[in-house]
Amino acid sequence: MADFGSSRLQGRVAFISGGLRGIGHACAARFLAEGAMVVLSDLDSAEDAAETMAALGDGASYLQADVTREQDWQRALDHVTQRHGALHVLVNNAGIDLTGPVESIALADWRRIMSINVDGVFLGTRVFVPLLAQSGLAVKGGASIINVSSIMGITGYSEVSAYNASKGAVRMFTKGIAVEFAKKQMPIRANSVHPGFVETPLLNAGFQRWVDKGFAEKTEDLVAAMNSATPIGRLARPEEIAAPIAFLASDDASYMTGSELIVDGGWTAQ
Repeated sequence: MADFGSSRLQGRVAFISGGLRGIGHACAARFLAEGAMVVLSDLDSAEDAAETMAALGDGASYLQADVTREQDWQRALDHVTQRHGALHVLVNNAGIDLTGPVESIALADWRRIMSINVDGVFLGTRVFVPLLAQSGLAVKGGASIINVSSIMGITGYSEVSAYNASKGAVRMFTKGIAVEFAKKQMPIRANSVHPGFVETPLLNAGFQRWVDKGFAEKTEDLVAAMNSATPIGRLARPEEIAAPIAFLASDDASYMTGSELIVDGGWTAQ
């Protein structure tokens, strides 16, 4: 495991949804390297997740859970409480995408992306708030909720209206709870992170769908196009999103709440 030369999260407990791959997995590795104990959830069975979890080490545990199901979030709360007795960081990361002209989007598909990208964030926040508030009393600046939105939650983009809507909802929900907690003097900060285009399985699957629709001959062509459209000249690596998330989880961000942290290689600066 990489050594980041920091123990900012020493003794903290973090829960990360969608934690087996992409940004979620990178967050788990970063948090562990900075001293945290981590609980991951995802849709994979415990058996299928065993190799990934073994590589992360003893500081990590896994729970198979569907973020759209209230009972699964209750199981997550029970797991964290029984195993650690505290929770200092919640990363609502699980999400899917949906592309296509608005007139082609089926209501069932619209509801599915909203249930995962928005309902999942709401349910995770709601179930963990009491434990976060209790645990946050012992932490400078309080406990930390970090909701993974997207630059698509800030700017519109052709044929991703459903994804725009879901990630925009995450952005505004985060601001709402941040103010709510602050006004009530609850020791919980809430911030959103807005990645640009990141080398993840989710992005690769999305590119493949565009290829299947005939918009490009191969996914490499779409990657090249995204590279050239990004001022920094390339897609992000998951660990480059995990690092700012670790910052928001730490005491270094103790005065940040209701903020949106954009990590997009300059995409939205254009």
